[in-house]
Amino acid sequence: MSFLRTIDNGSLVIHPPGFYIIGFETLPHVNLYFIFLAFVYVVTVLFNMLVISIISFNHNLHTPKFLAVGNLAVIDVILNTCTIPSMIKIFLVKDNFVPFNLCLVQMFIYYTCLTLESFALAILAYDRLIAICFPLRQHAFNTMWSMSCIVGLTWSYCLGISAFCTSIMTRLSFCGSVKVFSYFCDYAPVFRLACNDNTLHWALSSALSMVILIGPLLFIILSYVAILVTVFRMKSLDSRMKALSTCVEHLILVAIFYIPIISIFMVGFYLGLIDPDQRVLSLSLSSCLPPCLNPIIYSLKTKEIKTRAIALFRKVKVTPS
Repeated sequence: MSFLRTIDNGSLVIHPPGFYIIGFETLPHVNLYFIFLAFVYVVTVLFNMLVISIISFNHNLHTPKFLAVGNLAVIDVILNTCTIPSMIKIFLVKDNFVPFNLCLVQMFIYYTCLTLESFALAILAYDRLIAICFPLRQHAFNTMWSMSCIVGLTWSYCLGISAFCTSIMTRLSFCGSVKVFSYFCDYAPVFRLACNDNTLHWALSSALSMVILIGPLLFIILSYVAILVTVFRMKSLDSRMKALSTCVEHLILVAIFYIPIISIFMVGFYLGLIDPDQRVLSLSLSSCLPPCLNPIIYSLKTKEIKTRAIALFRKVKVTPS
C-alpha cells in the first residue's frame, strides 16, 4: 500500500490511501444483525420522510413546534443514511476499505448529525418549557423567527465544530496500521492509529463529547424541573395530567438517546471495561435505533401529524387504481 506524503508547516505528514474498517469479528450470526439494520434503515427513511412531507405540505403545521419536529426528522434521516448503508457494504458485502477522504467525510457527517440530534432533543424540551411554563406568552416567546434562529444556530455550531475536528485529522501521520476497529470511520479509533502527536485530538474528543452530550442533557433536566414545578402548582388534576402527557414521549426519546450512549462512552471510552466487539455492537445500536424510533414514539404520536397521516392513508386506500 502506497502512502501519500505531504508537507505541513515544514513537517512530513503521511496519509494512507484509506482505512480498513474491522469489527464484529467474534460475534456469531452477525449477518442477521445487518439484515436487521437494513430493516431499521427502511423504517427510518419511510417514517421520517412521512413526517417531513406532512409538515412541509400542511401550512397549519408551519409552527415553531413542528419546525423543531421536522428538524429532528431531517437529522434522523441523514444520520442513519451516513452509517447503515456503509455498514451493510463493509460487513455484509465484505468490502471494508474506505478511502482516506471519504473516511473524513463520513466522520464529519456522522458527528455533525450526532451533535445535532442532541441539540434537537434540547430544542424540543425548550418548546415544552415555553408551552407549559409560559402559556400566556408562548406566542411572544416562541415564534417561527426565534425557533428558526435557534435551529440555524445549532446547525452552524455543529457544522463548525465537526469541520474543525475533522480538518485537524489531516495533520496526523499514519505510518503503521490502517485497521479501524469500529463500525465506521470513527474519530477516536482513527486518531489512535496516528504515529505522531494526537494530544489535541484526544483532548477535543473528550471535552467536546461532554459539551455535546452533557450540555443539552443538563438543559433538558433543568427544563423538566421547571415544568414539574409549574405542573404541581396547577390546581386542577386534569390540567396536571394533560400537561405531563405532552412530555412523556419526549422523555422516552431522551432516555433512548442519552442513557445508552453516555453509559457506553463512560464505561468503554474511559474505563475500557467493555469487550471491543460488544462496544461496537452497543454503539452501533445506540446510534442507529433512535432515528428509527423517534418518529414512531414521538412525531407520529402528535395529534396534528397523526390526524393528517391517517387522512393521507385513507385517501390512498380509497383512490381507485
